[in-house]
Order: sequence, then structure tokens, then C-alpha cells
Amino acid sequence: MSHSVVQGFTKSLAMTVLSEIGDKTFFAAAILAMRYPRKLVLLGCLSALFVMTILSVLLGWAAPNLIPRQLTHHITTLLFFGFGLWSLWDAFKEGEAEDLAEVEAELDANFKTNGSVKQNNKDGDDLKKQSRPLLTQLFSPILLKAFSITFFGEWGDKSQLATIGLAADENPFGVVLGGILGHALCTTAAVLGGKSLAKQISEKLIALSGGVLFIVFGIQSFLSTIES
Repeated sequence: MSHSVVQGFTKSLAMTVLSEIGDKTFFAAAILAMRYPRKLVLLGCLSALFVMTILSVLLGWAAPNLIPRQLTHHITTLLFFGFGLWSLWDAFKEGEAEDLAEVEAELDANFKTNGSVKQNNKDGDDLKKQSRPLLTQLFSPILLKAFSITFFGEWGDKSQLATIGLAADENPFGVVLGGILGHALCTTAAVLGGKSLAKQISEKLIALSGGVLFIVFGIQSFLSTIES
């Protein structure tokens, strides 16, 4: 395995783990796993994160082909510094458990809405199943729910944008491998550990560590610009 692949892998793995632990999608996976079968929740969440990682890396890989590589390198450097400062700001804000409470409230509202409609007639249930969209007939509604919550929760998140920037600057194959492994570790821990694990995580410490990591990446990117 080449040095560029290893470097992309290690950077992506570290960034993903520190970005995803304590993230809203991490809490969502933990809460969903308490209400639905863990296997379906895990499969839905991981599928969404893997798809998101591959799409993000493809965008990052294509960026230097659309705009000058030097410009993409400068943008990536600014992204790392920006996300580092953002994470440090989050670390020193008050309300460490706000994300968990917010995600739980959103899922509770969704859960009550979906559970408020009941069908007591078996024939009515069969008719309802036949009229469902094809996608929900092929896949479990629980799997699709976990997929959609995770996918749209990650879209536009700083970890996704950072993955795009990292793929523009590092070996895309290494970034994909590191991102997928990082997501697999975090999501599996969330699903198996559940809400009890989510409550024990210090969001402040994770945000602080992630902020420092992003700034280190930014410094490395800046120094490589000077050397070249």
C-alpha cells in the first residue's frame, strides 16, 4: 500500500471518528436502536453513511479537474482551519447534552406521528401494503427510515464537507477506506451501546479533539503549500 493511500486513510479515519462520535446522526442511531431491531437500524445507517462517503469522495476527486488544483488546495486549507475553529467554539459552548436531547425530541415527535394512525382491519392493512411505494415494498420501512434520517442528517454536515476537501487533497481511495471504517466503528458503537453510551460521551472533549485535529490538518496543508 502506497504512502499516499496510508496517509489518506489515517487522516480520513481520525477525522471521521472524531467528527461522528457525539454527532446528531450518532445519537439518532443510538435512539433508533432502542426502538427498532438493531440489525435493520445498523444496516440502514451504515448504508447511508457509506453512500454519503463515496459521493463526497467523488466530489472531492472531481474538484481538481474542474478548477485549478492549487485553488482546491487553498480551499481545503481554509476548510480545515474553519472547521477547527468551529469545533473549538462548540467545545466551549454551554449545553453539552443539547444535541442528544434535540435528536431525541425530534424522533419522539416523528415516532408519535407515525404511531398515531392504526389499522384494525386486516383487509385494510393488506390494501395499504399494496398501495405503498415500490421502494417500501422491497425494503423494510425501518431500514429506509434509518437510511433517510442518517443520509439527510449528514448532508451538508461539516464532516461531509471535510471529506470532500480531504479527497481533493489526499488519495481518494485511502479517504474512502478510512471514512467507511470510521463510520462503521462509530455507528456500530452507537447501535450496540444505545442511549446509555451516548449519555456517557463527553461532547465537549470530542469537539475539542476534533478542533485540534482539523487545525493540525490545516497547518500541514498550509506548510505543504509553502514547500511547493
